[in-house]
Amino acid sequence: MLTSLAERIMYCLTGKTPNSVGPSDTLETSDGYDFLEVKPGRVLRVRHILPSRPGGGLEVPEEGKNPGRGLVHCKRRITVYRNGQLVIENLGATLHSEILQCQNGNSEPAGTLEVELSDFNSMGNDSVVVKEGEVPTGKRRKRKPKKVVLVDCQKRVTGCKGTHSDVVVFFIHGVGGSLDIWKEQLDFFSKLGYEVVALDLVGHGASAAPQIGAAYTFSAIAEDVRSVFKRYAKKRNILVGHSYGVSFCTFLAHEYPDLVHKVVMINGGGPTALEPSLCSIFNMPTCVLHCLSPCLAWSFLKAGFARQGAKEKQLLREGNAFNVSSFVLRAMMSGQYWPEGDEVYHAELTVPVLLVHGMHDKFVPLDEDQRMAEILLIAFLKVIEEGSHMVMLECPETVNTLLHEFFLWEPEAQSAVAEDAGNE
Repeated sequence: MLTSLAERIMYCLTGKTPNSVGPSDTLETSDGYDFLEVKPGRVLRVRHILPSRPGGGLEVPEEGKNPGRGLVHCKRRITVYRNGQLVIENLGATLHSEILQCQNGNSEPAGTLEVELSDFNSMGNDSVVVKEGEVPTGKRRKRKPKKVVLVDCQKRVTGCKGTHSDVVVFFIHGVGGSLDIWKEQLDFFSKLGYEVVALDLVGHGASAAPQIGAAYTFSAIAEDVRSVFKRYAKKRNILVGHSYGVSFCTFLAHEYPDLVHKVVMINGGGPTALEPSLCSIFNMPTCVLHCLSPCLAWSFLKAGFARQGAKEKQLLREGNAFNVSSFVLRAMMSGQYWPEGDEVYHAELTVPVLLVHGMHDKFVPLDEDQRMAEILLIAFLKVIEEGSHMVMLECPETVNTLLHEFFLWEPEAQSAVAEDAGNE
């Protein structure tokens, strides 16, 4: 009775029916955190820092003065054959050759990539990368492809300064973490004038933790991330993801190619579709997993840090890493089902990507990030020798420097864009 009366009063005051599904509501608290209700009862903690810039002025990028500034012609053909073979032909190779020169120390033009899809790999085939002129053979060209995807667009990739009013940097953590693992990055970039946003995924940090497994599927969390992105996004948005969080960055970059300007993937792994392992330890009964939680936390410390000293233990505690219930942990791992996120999905991305890998990462092998760099159209791969899985906690200065350089990076005016347009 009292509840019904209160609901009627709220309806009279706001004009909303109780529990109506509408735009996400934000409740801002005094400590600088927002609590965003993405669905009724599903509340996420968000850290949103809008810094006060010196002089009160906001710098706007001067793109109109140089029409060719940062303009990139993204063009490639992606062919999938029935035996699982994937052939990627980079048709606009000028920018890609520049990226390859940064990665491999050579200036060979980007050619054709021939790789095997992940489901074909499971049959015992290794992925192969072949240079231009070597593949595909005459016979292979005559085979009827199962699917052909042509990417042909122009993108303007420009440097993003903290004084630019149209730039927002989003930070997305992985399984077992929280927005607190980005403390060093949030402090660093907000002091430089960047507007930054970080969130606690459902069941993590101070966000709601529903006791139902369906709340932790990839699709459910992806919609949460989409709501946060739409709430805070501006004209140019940079996404920074760690581990499982990289998948949500990829999802947003694919869904919003005109809004996502650059992406940073930290220890994210290869460009393969997600599927929970049937033999995973996380598929054990919850009561058994609960008993193993202290051991798993210690294992995470051993695998997540290059060193396992007092400093690393303190970082693990302060960053709230692996501080989730056994139920949430099991549901998160079991819910990692994303068949759409395969090699073709990643190959279609036209956004520039910085891949950061900690050399001592025991969760993600280096060859997985190398494979990601091969599949992506525009990619830098940077390896941090002293780091491991939690590299942003272990080596914050190095990570911050790499990220800032990437934020400011922009390609030189591409004369090849005009040449390509003239030839066509």
